Amino acid sequence: MTFDAAPPPAPASPPAPAREPVLPPDARTGGLAFHRLVFARRRSGWWTPLVVGLLGLGLYAVMIGAVLVVVIVMAAINTGSADRLATAGARFDLADPLQVAVLLGSIALMLPAYVLASLIVNGPRTGLISSAAGRLRWKWMLRCGALAVATAVVLTGVSLLLPPDPSAQAGEVLEPAQNPWLLATLLVILLVVPVQAAAEEYVFRGYLQQSLGRWLRHPLFAILLPVPLFVLGHMYDPLGQAGVAVFAVAAGWLTWRTGGLEAAIAVHVVNNLLAFAMALAGLSDVNASSPGVVSFIWSALLVGVYVAGVEVLMRRTRLPRVLVLRDPEPAVQG
Repeated sequence: MTFDAAPPPAPASPPAPAREPVLPPDARTGGLAFHRLVFARRRSGWWTPLVVGLLGLGLYAVMIGAVLVVVIVMAAINTGSADRLATAGARFDLADPLQVAVLLGSIALMLPAYVLASLIVNGPRTGLISSAAGRLRWKWMLRCGALAVATAVVLTGVSLLLPPDPSAQAGEVLEPAQNPWLLATLLVILLVVPVQAAAEEYVFRGYLQQSLGRWLRHPLFAILLPVPLFVLGHMYDPLGQAGVAVFAVAAGWLTWRTGGLEAAIAVHVVNNLLAFAMALAGLSDVNASSPGVVSFIWSALLVGVYVAGVEVLMRRTRLPRVLVLRDPEPAVQG
């Protein structure tokens, strides 16, 4: 009896090659500008901006809920403090540092919510939500901050020499001598305003620009389309909102032009600190919704001078503005 030999086992098929992500042409030629940096993350599908936004909103809601729990606990301990928080609404009471901290802090919470959502959805390298260098460029931001301070001080000094603007809303000015919590409120403002201003920039210039850049390559879409959302978040009259729109366009331009959020964060922080400082000094009303024609011209002039100054600084600095992806690791190109 004979037996046929068993056929030799079929050779194992080679493993399928790893599927490389589909990158746009500018990822390897010219480099990814700030609004296109999502393509350098682990996950950059068309759906990722939507999921980051939804997850970020959910995380933000949880954080705000935690703040409300604290307020409720405070109400049980000290009814007077809770009553002031409830009656003040969205208007800043500079004689109540706790109320100022809660209002500013509720905006600042957008920053950790966005960073965590981006980490979960897009994967590591969250530094790319700050700049093309993959990190927040602190030295550059400090230089921009010094420029913003110098510009604001000079123009504010000039504005104080001008006669009162009849088109501006009178407002309610709190004299420093009438504010028993002046120093405590000042401390809260110095600590929280930088985070609050940065949070707005990370959301309106960071998240929104990089979301639009995932779908639309031209930078004008990323610069201009977020402007109405930023304007709607500020309760001013039409002239005041026009000033906010000018700021938003300038901040969007600076973010794209410099390849990061630092220049926009610096001027936003200085602008907000100046507004609160003048209110604490009894020179203006931080809650005024009708700034007037002179204030509009002043703010537009401040923004214009600052943008020009950043352009001069940038040309003297080797600043990473785009990110060129090469195998196996991305490299920064100035």
